[in-house]
Amino acid sequence: MGKVRTGRLIRNVKRYKYHYLLLFPGLVYFLVFKYVPMAGILIAFKDYKLSVGIMDSAWAGLKWFRMLFQTDDFWTAFQNTIIISFYKLIFGFPAPIVLALLLNEVLNGTFKRIIQTIVYFPHFLSWVVLGGMMFTLLSPSNGILALLGFEKSPVMQPEHFRSLLVWSNIWKEAGWGTVIFLAAIAGINPELYEAARMDGANRLQMVKYVTLPAIASTIVILLILRTGHILSAGFDQVFILYNPLVYNVADILDTYVYRVGLTMGRYPLAAAAGLFQSVVGLMMLLFSNWAARRLGGSGLW
Repeated sequence: MGKVRTGRLIRNVKRYKYHYLLLFPGLVYFLVFKYVPMAGILIAFKDYKLSVGIMDSAWAGLKWFRMLFQTDDFWTAFQNTIIISFYKLIFGFPAPIVLALLLNEVLNGTFKRIIQTIVYFPHFLSWVVLGGMMFTLLSPSNGILALLGFEKSPVMQPEHFRSLLVWSNIWKEAGWGTVIFLAAIAGINPELYEAARMDGANRLQMVKYVTLPAIASTIVILLILRTGHILSAGFDQVFILYNPLVYNVADILDTYVYRVGLTMGRYPLAAAAGLFQSVVGLMMLLFSNWAARRLGGSGLW
């Protein structure tokens, strides 16, 4: 049986060799940058010393996890991460779906392509560029806020900073997020729309009873994947935009790991925080997949 399977595998590789060749760079990327670094998890369980190395450092057990869970800064970062991630999930996840539905209703091809180009463009700008633009535009001295009479920028106000994060993230990523949904919509059988039109359905009813049910599986899969990143609130965005005035509402686990690990040199504590973040994300992914299947939908597996 083993020889039969091996022979079948070899035949498939020969038959689809060009497909595997295209797949090879992606496999190398995940192997080098995702799986090999997982050996660094050991740092979270050791009294790691850079001069000694990971393997030769003394074993510390759960020492760093106990220290982590007794740190107020960690729980503040954890709370901020949960709040910001849920805000982005609640307001940010539906945005590309709504935008894709609106773009699908545009009949003029030229106008549709222009709109797509405009909404896609922010995705290709780094947060360094967008952060500089936002600091300039929201400056109370020489920005738009100066014309409106505001005396303080929302970037410097804790009560407005989280909202700024959510809406700026929607502005940057909603357009690019429509790509998958537009592809899913393009795969819907046109005969379904014709049948709905013959039954007297208007455009809104066709969206409700044809388009949304047809792309429901895509929405569920992307929602599950998004839930798995619930403790990743966006390091680049927060790191560029936050400042000491908003640390209490803006410091997230990613920036906490960066600050503790690279700035303070406490690598085991940062590794423990990163491992905790990954484990919670995995648990959320498994729970979301289980919930989707229990509700009658299709999960990732």
